[in-house]
Amino acid sequence: MIDLSHIEKTYDSSAGPVHALKDISLHIDKGEIFGIIGLSGAGKSTLVRCINLLERPTKGKVSVNGKDMTAMSESQLREARKNIGMIFQHFNLLSTATVFDNIAFPLQLSNTPKDKIKARVTELLELVGLADKAEQFPSQLSGGQKQRVGIARALASNPDILLCDEATSALDPQTTKSILELIKDINQKLKLTVVVITHEMQVIKEICDKVAVIDNGIIAEQGDVLDVFINPKQPITKEFISVLLSNDLPVDFRDIDISSEPFEDSILLMRLTFIGETANDPIISNLVKKYNVDADLFFGSLDDIKGSPFGRLIIGMNGSQADIHSAIDYLKEQKVKVEVIGYVSRHASSHH
Repeated sequence: MIDLSHIEKTYDSSAGPVHALKDISLHIDKGEIFGIIGLSGAGKSTLVRCINLLERPTKGKVSVNGKDMTAMSESQLREARKNIGMIFQHFNLLSTATVFDNIAFPLQLSNTPKDKIKARVTELLELVGLADKAEQFPSQLSGGQKQRVGIARALASNPDILLCDEATSALDPQTTKSILELIKDINQKLKLTVVVITHEMQVIKEICDKVAVIDNGIIAEQGDVLDVFINPKQPITKEFISVLLSNDLPVDFRDIDISSEPFEDSILLMRLTFIGETANDPIISNLVKKYNVDADLFFGSLDDIKGSPFGRLIIGMNGSQADIHSAIDYLKEQKVKVEVIGYVSRHASSHH
């Protein structure tokens, strides 16, 4: 659907050339919601603007629906861009035009007959939940409603790709949630391919199927959202994820000595991550029944990523070395990710 191969973008500045994108290759499948996350200045907005060639890559090739965008003339590009809707952080609405006219604008530009425009705009207002706001002006709308108008306008020419550039970063969490739900809904109803640019892992976690982490103009890591969440490889990815899933130990364990070897009266501290079905299974109680070990629960959380349950626990296990090893093998067989933190004194935790 969307193929970026070996994209480079260099800007000239007074201090010399700035390499905004360095050899980026990405493949985005039809119908998926693909997230690109990075810090400010990492190159993510430049990258998304290379997809519709609002930015022309210095090197490399962009192909959309099998057509090489980089080889097109201006008039071919204008035609091709009708297939790619875009929404922005600051909505970019025409303040002197009504909601209706804002959505109709791209259709007027392409000389669509009036009756067709009316039908299409009415249908879009319905889709984004603003049927009663046609005659209002942007200044009368909340941020979330403005972004709904932005989405409707982006869909006016029936594109099959929607680019979202930081589309929710000016909105509060509640509104963000409803806009993300709308985007997910549109993706499913209209079979749209959606590219989401963001600096917030929460956005990726809520709606994306795949994610690419961009850092300093290169793709540091990419893959299925669940895989990247469970096994982040790069420090930058771990940092993004830690905002949502803290890797800190519970308070009681932060200032105590953790040993890599067992000692008298010690328990083994482990962090367990459960995905999907297993998140709801009584794995720990089975473990205690099955192996001669005790397990104390110190911390637990349950969340969901793209509709899959995702749980994390920190437990302290105690028993003979052989039993502990068997128990850990059992956990791994149950598709639980096990991170061994180390041995701590059983009395270190004030819970005991």
